[in-house]
Amino acid sequence: MSIVDEVPLSEAEFWAAPDEEREAGFRRLRDEAPIAFYPEPDYGDFPAGPGYWSLTRFDDVMYASRHPELLCSGRGTNIGDIPDFLIDFIGSIINMDDPRHKKLRGLINHGFTPKALAQLLDSVRDRTTDVIDTIAEKGECDFVAEIAAPMPLAIVCDMVGVPPSQRQTVFEASNLILGVGDPEYVQSVEDLMAAVMSVHQVAMELGEHRLANPADDIATILMNAEVDRERLTVAEFASFFILLVVAGNETTRTAISHGMWALHNHPDERRLWAADFETHAVNAVEEIVRWASPVIHFRRTATQDTEIAGQPIAEGEKVVMWFNSANRDERQFADPYRFDLTRSPNPHVGYGGGGPHFCLGANLARREIRVMFEQLFQRLPDLEITAEPEILQSSFIHGIKRMPCAFTPA
Repeated sequence: MSIVDEVPLSEAEFWAAPDEEREAGFRRLRDEAPIAFYPEPDYGDFPAGPGYWSLTRFDDVMYASRHPELLCSGRGTNIGDIPDFLIDFIGSIINMDDPRHKKLRGLINHGFTPKALAQLLDSVRDRTTDVIDTIAEKGECDFVAEIAAPMPLAIVCDMVGVPPSQRQTVFEASNLILGVGDPEYVQSVEDLMAAVMSVHQVAMELGEHRLANPADDIATILMNAEVDRERLTVAEFASFFILLVVAGNETTRTAISHGMWALHNHPDERRLWAADFETHAVNAVEEIVRWASPVIHFRRTATQDTEIAGQPIAEGEKVVMWFNSANRDERQFADPYRFDLTRSPNPHVGYGGGGPHFCLGANLARREIRVMFEQLFQRLPDLEITAEPEILQSSFIHGIKRMPCAFTPA
């Protein structure tokens, strides 16, 4: 039996296993078959694709991220190819290459000016305070749904002007879109399509409304920004909106949730940070993102015959970068299975491996994680996780679905 059979990355059963078993499999791949060819998963509604090369070492993931001329994003960034009927809705800039990617990212950057970012960063503390105020008297709650999730969702919705009446719709749809692979969330392509369409409808209405009724938010800036006399169309805005609300909501709540679980399991690290928050905050946030690795993988496609670390890759073949594995690579990180809030340097790939698709919202995410833990230490200092978290069954998002906690009511 080959290692591809023994570490079956394309099988749902592998992703239903505990984290420890999965990480042991990736460690074997890094040691024995760092670049291995896998069959594609069977998605049921769609035929399996031609297979992909799996990259599990840090250096190889970084190489693939930083050579878009050899390994492109425009042919898809998920293992399976996006069905044609979904491309217009969820293509967005992550599935584009230059020059179109550069032009659209330039337009989007108009929404992330220093002034706009300053307003966002200021609002993080207010939104975090609101979250803690809501649950402080309860004494117990679901950490994911009531602490980790509401703040990043509120920030993203504030950014683009989503009214409070539609925020629950956006939240539930983002769970479904990123829950592919977990039968609790998505059981058919119809479920996925319904979730995408519900968010798309919100975005289209918002984009059209902002064109006619400008406001002081990023949606208005995006709809009116120009690069080379071009503006975002409403459809392009809607596609980016889906990326923003899904990625900006889910990945940050995943990092916060895994960070709290890690602090629960490493009480010495928790005491260290709580005793001197400011000294350790920068390194602690980076370690939480490395440890959590919220996005597990992205894919690239070879634009020509090339090679990675001596392995020939033919034009048109798929290459999958396993960020979770790169973040545990012993060749890059000393004692990578240790949760170490003082780790420095910490060149993790939790926001991608660099290159043109490095996460646009990385600094905002860092701010959100930092402020949330600062507030938790100050206002709910004895918060404890009271049961094992329920992990999302997914090869794409390292999510936590539920995680109960308890604390002295404040």
